[in-house]
Amino acid sequence: MKELHRTIRLLYKGQSQRARRFRYGLIAFDAVTILYFIGTAALPATDYMMAVNIGLGLLILLDLAARFWISENRRRELTRIYNIADLIVITSLVLGPLLAESLGFLRVLRGLRLIHAYHLLRDLRRESLFFRRHEDAILAAVNLFVFLFVTTSLVFVLAFEEESGLEGYIDALYFTVATLTTTGFGDITMTTPHGKLLAVLIMVVGVALFVQLARAIFQPSKIKYKCPECGLNRHEPDAIHCKHCGEPLKIETEGSD
Repeated sequence: MKELHRTIRLLYKGQSQRARRFRYGLIAFDAVTILYFIGTAALPATDYMMAVNIGLGLLILLDLAARFWISENRRRELTRIYNIADLIVITSLVLGPLLAESLGFLRVLRGLRLIHAYHLLRDLRRESLFFRRHEDAILAAVNLFVFLFVTTSLVFVLAFEEESGLEGYIDALYFTVATLTTTGFGDITMTTPHGKLLAVLIMVVGVALFVQLARAIFQPSKIKYKCPECGLNRHEPDAIHCKHCGEPLKIETEGSD
């Protein structure tokens, strides 16, 4: 049992080529599950889809259990937002066949799987120099994508009949984007107080996320690297000294030709 624990720990936290490939495999799995949840959000539930959902739920549960097992602080692990989101998603996947009348609500819950993307970004920060160089822009894009998908799912559940299927989901996406960008074509509108409040939330948060993305794209690129002396955590990609205190830095670079 100790050997199995050590093997799993090395796979999740080791620096070997095998461990890196394993973590990239997890990233690919999470990307596929997220795309699957987006692609099936408006499709009618079938026996095959429910079987796939249960299988995905068990795989996500296995990954969560492994991370919990090797954690040095399991209580803290339980409070992490992406683990809480995973627990909710697992519950919605496994209990889906028993709660057929609530599938619309469960689709929104499955959108929380996107929160796990932030956990993946933490791994990419450690693994990829490209990610460290463009972290702000990537995080801003992920924030916008997460908000867009979760909000679209919520609009679809609140404002469209489940039988409307893919066409209704596209209308929900269209309304979300039109509201988020404050374009306001007015051909699809919310008529209930809850719907109007949701539209206000989409506009306020959406504009903020767009501004954040634009700023991250056009501002000078900096790398997140904490100075061991003063704690400044943003530096130029080619910096060799901290501009605040002068402490020598050892920022990983790809070198020059």
